[in-house]
Amino acid sequence: MNKPFIYLCLALIALIASAIFAVSFGAVSISSSDVMSVLWQALGGESDVDEIKQRIVLELRFPRLVLAFLTGAGLSLAGAVLQTVTRNPLADPYLFGIASGASFGAVLVIATIAGGAGWSVGQTSITSGAFIGAALSVLIVLSLAGRSIQIERMLLAGVAVSFMFSAATSLVLYASDPEAAASLLFWTLGSFTRASWENLLLPSIVIVICLIAFLGYSRSLKAILAGDETAKTLGIHVPRLRLIMLLLSSLLTATLVANTGGIGFVGLMIPHIVRRIMQSQQQFFLLGCTVFGGLFMVWVDVFARTLVANEELPIGIITAAIGSAFFLIVLRRRGWSGE
Repeated sequence: MNKPFIYLCLALIALIASAIFAVSFGAVSISSSDVMSVLWQALGGESDVDEIKQRIVLELRFPRLVLAFLTGAGLSLAGAVLQTVTRNPLADPYLFGIASGASFGAVLVIATIAGGAGWSVGQTSITSGAFIGAALSVLIVLSLAGRSIQIERMLLAGVAVSFMFSAATSLVLYASDPEAAASLLFWTLGSFTRASWENLLLPSIVIVICLIAFLGYSRSLKAILAGDETAKTLGIHVPRLRLIMLLLSSLLTATLVANTGGIGFVGLMIPHIVRRIMQSQQQFFLLGCTVFGGLFMVWVDVFARTLVANEELPIGIITAAIGSAFFLIVLRRRGWSGE
C-alpha cells in the first residue's frame, strides 16, 4: 500500500481523536466521555449530560474547533501553493504579504463602516475588504518581482509589502476609537473567539472550492516546480496559471483572516513537514497539508486556551514563536546562497 496514503489515514484518525480531546479542555473541564455523549445526543441518541455542558460543547467549543481546523487547513494549502508557483520554499501568506494585506483590508472595513463597534458590518463585507487587500499585495509583489520570477527578490518584496500593510493597519488602529482599537488589536493577533456555526459556512465553501481547484491543477503545479520553461514545453500557460493560483490563495487567506485575524507561519511550516512525508505526489501533498494543517491548529488553539489560567493567548503569538524558529532552521539548512 502507498505510504503517503497510510500517513494520510493515520492523520485523519489522529484528527478525529484530537477533536474529542480538544473539546474537553477549557475553563470548564468536560470529560471525553461526556463529549461523546453530547455528540451522540446531537445525532439523535440520549445523553444524561447536563444542559450547560451540552451548550458549551455544541455552541462554543465545537464551532471553535471547526474554525481552528479550517484555518490551519486553509493557511497550509495557501502556503503549499505559494511555495509551488514561486518555487520559493520560504513563501507563505504571512511572509508573502498576503495576510498583512488582508488584515489591513478587514480592519479598514471594520473601522470605517462599522466604526469598530459590534462588528455589525457583516462577514461578507469584511471578507471582501480582506480579499481586496490581499489581492493588492499580490499585485504589488508581482510587479516588484518582474517578469522573471526571482526567489530572493520576491521574498524581499513580500516582506517589504508585509511591513507596509502592517504599518497601514497600525495607522488605522491609531485613528480608531480607543475601545474599538483595543478589540481590533487583539483580533489582528489571531483569535477564534468569534467562532459560531453561522460564520463557518463561508470559510468552509471557500476552502472546499480552492482545494478542488488546486487538486485539479495538481499536475500543472508539479510541472512548474521543474521550471517555467519545462512547464511551457508541456503546454502550460505559466503566467496565467501563476496568477490564478495566487488569486485563489489570496481569496483563501482573506476569508480566514476576516474570521480569525492574522495568524502567521502556518503556511510555511506545514508544507515543509508534509513534503517530507508525502514526497513528490502532488495530490497527497495537498490533501496532507489540509489534514496536518488542521490538526496542528486544533492543538495550537488548545494551548492558547490552557497555557495561562483563566486567560486566552492570541493564536498568532504561539504560531509566530514556533514558526520563526522553524523559519531560521530552514534558512540555515538552505544556506544564504539559496542552494
